[in-house]
Amino acid sequence: MKLNNILIIPDKAHIDESMRLCEAYHCGFEYNDFFLPAVLDDKAILRETIDFYKNLNGRPKYCTSHGAFFDVTVFSEDAMIREVSDYRVEQSLSIAEELGAKAVVFHTNYIPNFNLESYREGFVLRNYEYWSAKLEKYPDLNIYMENMYDTDWTLLAELAKRLGPNERFGVCLDYAHAHVFGDANNIDGWVKGLAPYVRHLHINDNDFKSDLHLSLGEGNIDWCRFSDYYQTYFPNASVLIETRKTENIRKSLEFISCL
Repeated sequence: MKLNNILIIPDKAHIDESMRLCEAYHCGFEYNDFFLPAVLDDKAILRETIDFYKNLNGRPKYCTSHGAFFDVTVFSEDAMIREVSDYRVEQSLSIAEELGAKAVVFHTNYIPNFNLESYREGFVLRNYEYWSAKLEKYPDLNIYMENMYDTDWTLLAELAKRLGPNERFGVCLDYAHAHVFGDANNIDGWVKGLAPYVRHLHINDNDFKSDLHLSLGEGNIDWCRFSDYYQTYFPNASVLIETRKTENIRKSLEFISCL
């Protein structure tokens, strides 16, 4: 199976191993260092981490970054929550801009099963207004919204539809999350519902019960089915192999190449 722009999570402590994988499998990086509050709150550590990657010899040309997500709720009714959420988003976007990343991934972070119509409408409207402004402010970055605890795809699809005229906004379909927090028996619905907006994917394996981040082929996900979906609905989407250990990444890359 041929994937477009395969990415892996770089391991800063074992960067030589990460670089060898990138070279062998023609991968880029999706930085996962910059969503951690402990990094974002320590100016010295943050600066050192940014400079580490900026000065990395042979760093892949195509990279993305995972934005802050712990308790980030830019659509909150509470103005103070929106303010601190915006602070984290601004950190994420400015770091990605400095590193020359192509895109930043953020989570939806809405409360599943909170079916109050005003809450659902507020999620779409406030996110639309917020991310429209960020896309204008950061013209060199794509912004991708990822399903996390989402039990269905409809709100994410509605948001993506409204932001659709801006080609730099897209959905990051976390295929593993859809099996755990969505409905493993209705993945067809997830794929077809979000297909027009998917620009990026996160993939790993699990048992449909917990978000285990297993190597591909070590859980219950049907990867032949994924291959069909990918080729049919979003063949140009970039893909993060979202597992961390070097050996697990290697196993996953080998597995996907054999489909």
